[in-house]
Amino acid sequence: MSSNIEIIRICEYCHNEFIAKTTVTKYCTHKCNSRAYKERIKSKKINRSNEETYNTKVQSIELIKVKEFLTVKDITLLINCSRQTIYKIINSGKLKSIDLKMKKIIVRRSYLDKLFKNE
Repeated sequence: MSSNIEIIRICEYCHNEFIAKTTVTKYCTHKCNSRAYKERIKSKKINRSNEETYNTKVQSIELIKVKEFLTVKDITLLINCSRQTIYKIINSGKLKSIDLKMKKIIVRRSYLDKLFKNE
């Protein structure tokens, strides 16, 4: 059975006016329908990727919060500042550190906590 209904609608993708034969038609052409579908799939992938990135960041911070000894990189993630700032604080003597190797510096968690309690 064919429909004799003619409804003036606006395409959800291109926003042009068209005549629909059914009450549930959303797009003016198959081309608009396909483009809208691809756009929905793309946005779902982007949202999923953003969620994975956020979860990874949160997990890494949670793991850092548990550690007793922190590297300079860990401290930069915790207090959201640059490595150079951490090295300046260490070199000024405000934050005690332990040099394991030439480029490996670790800081005890309690020393970092004391730094923020004093200020």
